[in-house]
Amino acid sequence: MRITFYPILAKNNIKKNAKTYFPYILTCILTIAMFYIFTSLSLNPGIEQMLGGDTIAYILQLGSVVVALFAFIFLFYTNSFLIKRRKKEFAVFNILGMEKRHLAVVLAWETLYVMALSLAAGLGFGIAMDKLMFLLIGKIAGAEVVLGFFVSQEVIFITIKLAAVVFLMIFLNAVCQIHIANPVELLRDSSAGEKEPKTKWLITLLGVICIGSGYYLAITTENPIASIFVFFIAVILVIIGTYLLFTAGSIAFLKIMRKNKTYYYKTRHFISVSGMIYRMKQNAVGLANICILSTMVLVMVSSTSSMIIGMEDILSARYTSEFMITSHETEKERHEEVLETVQTLQKDKNFSVKNELKYTYLNFSAFRDGDTFTVTRDAEISDIDSSNVLFFMTLEDYNQMEGKQKTLNEGEILIYSNRNEYEEPALKLFGKKYRIAEKLDHFKGNGNLVANMSNTQFIIVPDREELEEICKKQQEVNGEIASNIDWFYGFDSDANEEELKRFYYDIVEELKAHKLNTWTESRAEARVSFVSLYGGLFFIGTFLSALFVVAAALIIYYKQISEGYDDRERFLIMQKVGMERREVRASIRSQVLMVFFLPLAVACIHVIAAFPLVSKLLALMNFVNTKLYLICTGISFLVFAGMYIMIYFLTARIYYRIVSR
Repeated sequence: MRITFYPILAKNNIKKNAKTYFPYILTCILTIAMFYIFTSLSLNPGIEQMLGGDTIAYILQLGSVVVALFAFIFLFYTNSFLIKRRKKEFAVFNILGMEKRHLAVVLAWETLYVMALSLAAGLGFGIAMDKLMFLLIGKIAGAEVVLGFFVSQEVIFITIKLAAVVFLMIFLNAVCQIHIANPVELLRDSSAGEKEPKTKWLITLLGVICIGSGYYLAITTENPIASIFVFFIAVILVIIGTYLLFTAGSIAFLKIMRKNKTYYYKTRHFISVSGMIYRMKQNAVGLANICILSTMVLVMVSSTSSMIIGMEDILSARYTSEFMITSHETEKERHEEVLETVQTLQKDKNFSVKNELKYTYLNFSAFRDGDTFTVTRDAEISDIDSSNVLFFMTLEDYNQMEGKQKTLNEGEILIYSNRNEYEEPALKLFGKKYRIAEKLDHFKGNGNLVANMSNTQFIIVPDREELEEICKKQQEVNGEIASNIDWFYGFDSDANEEELKRFYYDIVEELKAHKLNTWTESRAEARVSFVSLYGGLFFIGTFLSALFVVAAALIIYYKQISEGYDDRERFLIMQKVGMERREVRASIRSQVLMVFFLPLAVACIHVIAAFPLVSKLLALMNFVNTKLYLICTGISFLVFAGMYIMIYFLTARIYYRIVSR
């Protein structure tokens, strides 16, 4: 046998199976290109030179890890469709005298061809698109980008290694499937039918419990800190429940439909329901994958797009004034020196100032139990859910800041809660009970505390003496980690963006020169890092979503082809016994619609259930515009549904052509 026999046979096999190989190779190319782009951008020296570039680079590194995991799982999964369709072909080769080791050699050459083609096209496409993506990130971050390509040999080598590992695992899996089966089993396997599966009510119930528990956690979780941990638990529960419901619950649902004689005993319903019952066992995993991928796409696109669109709202919530200076000095004279230094600089630079805010405040952590707040250094991890930040300000400072004329008696306070409303009529702290005179519906607050993950209670006390008394008791408990009474000065300006940034750097240098213990922030200076963070998240969310959409489309495509070949004989027999072509088409439409749109419907329910929890997670990043998030979610779903319908029409046509031959 000539040495060129196997390479030629492998090439011919790929050509003969072009209909199934082409989408697979296209996905390999896209996955490799995506991995190259993410990894190359994360290592591009131009990214590091951008303001906030470290954040963007880190996000891109996370993206490359996600793509690598996705490539390993998804390409391994989709290749199983190819092997299933070709088992009959392998059986024929085996019967005609080709040993299994020879089949392994042919598969090795096929794998090498696919890997070489995917790497060549994927790297070429990735290198070509790399600069465009770099320009796009630069545009998002508002940075100047120099022309010229960046091609990293290190990234190319990493990409080749990843591809080699993934394709090696794919090859070994295919060889294993061929070696454990005899020729007769291989011959029958691709066309083997399924026995009617039993209704597994216990698994169905477990799936309902898992999804119900995940929904319950998503809807009822109130504490933003707990939201992070709860999110992962809820995601795991919903994923498990989705697989269980699609594998067992779908069969139970179809059998219930079969018992409905009014619905079942119609030509198109009879054929579609009976056929799906027998094949749902092999369909379930694919449908669950489509559902989960669809949910991921919708959540990622809606959340990242709402953050990038609502970034100014996020900045306004985090930075209540254009400039915020916090003095941590312990002496009154040093506080006054901070104010004098800043105001002198304003006059020297002829810098416009408006909306000045000046107040002293105290803040520290406490653990809430009903209306009682306890300050302790012996807290445990389990107490994190009850953690609160208490922010105290005097009534005089509050009235001056808000332009109010409110009054308080001894033992009375005003209160405002930034996340969850405080429902109790009183508040107990250090053994003293404070009656709540009024619950405020607005408070300008402090940007640092707005960014805090914990619930914050903004408390207005009658006078300075009460504030100092609370501070003293807190210091007795917390010792060296205790808080002091700090001083805050904030102001806005009509200056342009560049002038605001320059003045911020002038303030920092001037306060540093006077050796004053302060913390200075500027909304204009922070805007760059915010754009980098949210722009990077939007970038990775958009591109991973594109990859997941392609993955869902490919799963649907292979599922339709696989089912089309499985159903062809059945529909041909039905046509021979008198079933008209229009009835065949109606039956196909009923079956495809039922299977095809079930994952989209369940994904929509998942997104609706996840909405409250994702909203709280976005609140941790200072995004509280729920209306904008709702609009972005709705638009994302409509766009995705449109793409999904387009995929439906394409794959339904392919399915019909196969079964109608």
